[in-house]
Amino acid sequence: MSPRRKLLLGLLALAVVAVVVTVLVPLVGSRDSSGSGAVAQDRPGTVLLVPGYGGSRAGLLQLAGRIESTGRQTQVLTLEGDGTGDLNRQVDVLDAAVDTALQGGAPSVDVVGYSAGGVVTGLWAARDDGAAKARRVVTLGSPLHGTTLATLGSTFAPDACPQACRQLAPGSSLLGELDADRVGAEIPWLSLWTTRDETVTPPDSARLDGATNVELQQLCAGAEVSHSGLPTDEAVTGLVLRALSTAPIGQAPADCGTLRAAARA
Repeated sequence: MSPRRKLLLGLLALAVVAVVVTVLVPLVGSRDSSGSGAVAQDRPGTVLLVPGYGGSRAGLLQLAGRIESTGRQTQVLTLEGDGTGDLNRQVDVLDAAVDTALQGGAPSVDVVGYSAGGVVTGLWAARDDGAAKARRVVTLGSPLHGTTLATLGSTFAPDACPQACRQLAPGSSLLGELDADRVGAEIPWLSLWTTRDETVTPPDSARLDGATNVELQQLCAGAEVSHSGLPTDEAVTGLVLRALSTAPIGQAPADCGTLRAAARA
């Protein structure tokens, strides 16, 4: 084979690889780190679910029930007050629940944080050696870089924007901890959001360096899932179940129907 022909075939192969990467990566999200975490991935422990701003547990209780049907033990945390107070106190609640689970014999924990509960989860991981305790983390619609609604609230309606609201404003010192510690690269982490989110603005504030980042509409085109609908949506539930399994966290099925069927199984 002539050198010119070898060169042409080589360039063609590279082009094919580039097309495959371009098509597949957006479907399953991406990881900036290939690390598998410090905790054994084949020994799942207790699943702790952290509510969001306001502290409502209803949607997470439904999700927890589906997780329990797979044989896992779960606990939906009750946040101090109504979940609108100091997020640092919520980190303490999560840390205590983790310690209780580990002291009770769990080999590790998996943590699912919804909305501001994902921020609490990230802060806990950064401050309390989360990489040595958490096997996996899943965050749903979490304002990991803040939400502009919090900025508007603290500026124009300060009386209606309690401490947690102010802490969720983009650029807050509390949110800066998540960027500084790169927690998404230390623990296998799935961060999922919906483009129909009107609470976390912009919705891709949920994107976290080092995590497997997934926009729901890339998997389920046209999905009208709102922020409040994330914990109970079937496709989201299917993704959560996959992420909490022993399969690699970044290898979720790219077919929306498969995800929804998994939620109903």
